[in-house]
Amino acid sequence: MSALEVETLIVGGGQAGLAMSGHLSKRGVPHLILERHRIVERWRSERWDSLVANGPAWHDRFPVMPFLGVDPDGFATRDQIVDYFVAYAEQIAAPIHCGVEVISLVAKAEGSGFRAETSAGVVEAKNVVAATGPFQRPIIPCVVPAEAGIEQLHSAGYRHPGQLPGGAVLVVGAGSSGVQIADELVRGGKRVYLSVGPHNRPPRRYRGRDFSWWLDVLGEWDAEAVAPGTEHVTIAVSGAHGGHTVDFRDLAARGITLLGSAGRYLDGVMHFSPDLARNIALGDANYLSVLDSADAYAAAKGLDLPPEPEARTIRPDPACVTRPLAQLNLASADVASIIWATGYGLDFGWMKVDAFDDKGRPAHQRGISVVPGLYFLGLPWLSRRASPFIWGVWRDAEYLAGHIAASKARPTASACVQDA
Repeated sequence: MSALEVETLIVGGGQAGLAMSGHLSKRGVPHLILERHRIVERWRSERWDSLVANGPAWHDRFPVMPFLGVDPDGFATRDQIVDYFVAYAEQIAAPIHCGVEVISLVAKAEGSGFRAETSAGVVEAKNVVAATGPFQRPIIPCVVPAEAGIEQLHSAGYRHPGQLPGGAVLVVGAGSSGVQIADELVRGGKRVYLSVGPHNRPPRRYRGRDFSWWLDVLGEWDAEAVAPGTEHVTIAVSGAHGGHTVDFRDLAARGITLLGSAGRYLDGVMHFSPDLARNIALGDANYLSVLDSADAYAAAKGLDLPPEPEARTIRPDPACVTRPLAQLNLASADVASIIWATGYGLDFGWMKVDAFDDKGRPAHQRGISVVPGLYFLGLPWLSRRASPFIWGVWRDAEYLAGHIAASKARPTASACVQDA
C-alpha cells in the first residue's frame, strides 16, 4: 500500500470496526478499515472450539442483519459467528484491508489529523477510530512461577480438553468463560478445580423470556456506570448445551471442586481466600434480585407470562462450599495445568497521542476522545453496560458515526484507496 489519505481510518476489523463501517457508509463518510489479521480474528483464533454465544441469535447480532441457519432462540457457534461477520462485511462492501498492522499513530504537527505508520505504508486521516475491542491483552496474574512445572494458559489460548496434559486442571475465574471451560473439562473426564470469585448469576430463562430480554426491559444493559465495588464482578451465564442457568452447586455435584478466590502461591501450594460461601451467596442474591425485578415488571406491565415459582428453589451448599479448602498442594492434587479465565487488559501502545489518563485509560466521553478527531469504540462501559457486546457496539458506533458526519469538513476530492 502506497501512502494515501482517507477521511476516516478505522483500526480493527472485528465487530466494532464493522459496525462503524456500516454506520459511516450509511452516512456517506469515506473511510478505510485496517485489520492486522482477518475479519473478527479473535473469534477465530482466541476462542475455544466448542464456544457458543451467550445470548440467543435474535439478540446477539446487529439489528440490520439476522443470523441465517440459526434458530432465533438458539445460540450461534463460534464458526457461525465468524461467518455472520464475514457476510456482513460483504453485504456492506466494507473497505477493509486485512493483513495490515497499524504500528504507530501520531497527531500531525499542524493539527489537521493523524499519520499512521502501517506494515504496508503510511496512511493519513482526518479522523481515526480505535476499534480494537475489549479483548486486547490476555491477563495472567504473576502468581505461579514458570519453574513450578505447571502448564499455564489464558482462556484465550484454550481450545479443547485434549490439548492439556494428563492430570487435574485448576480453572481460575467464574465468569462465562471460566464456567463453560470447567464444565467442558469435567464432561471430558478431567478432574477440575474451579476458583470462584465475585459474580452475577442471572437466570438463563425466566417466565418464558431469556435473561437478555429481561436485562433489556429492566434497563440493566443501559446502565451508564459500573456500581462502586463491582468493577471485577463477572457474569456467569451459559449458552452451551442449548443454554442453561449456571448453578455452581450443579458443577460441584458433577465432580468439580469449588474454591475461593485465588491467592498467593508458595512452595507448591496455592492459597485461596475464605470468600467462597460469600461469593456463592452474593451470586444467589443477584439471581433472586433478577427474578424479583422481573416479577415486578411483569405485574406493572400486565404481561401474561407463566409464573415460575420453582425457579426460586436454592439447593443446599455442597461440602466444598461449607468446608472449603484454604489451600491446595498442586502436586498432591495432581494439578498439571492452570487455565486463567481472568480477563483482559487494554493495549494502546501503538497510539502516540495524548489521549489517556494517568492510569493509561482512554480519556473520552461516550467514545469521543479528548483529542479532536480521535474516537474509541468497543470498550467496556464506553457508554453503558452493553458497549462491548455485539448489539451494544452497534449503538455506540451509530452515535460516533453521527458525530463524525456532523463535524466533518467536506473533502475537495474523493479519497483514493489503493490495494495493498
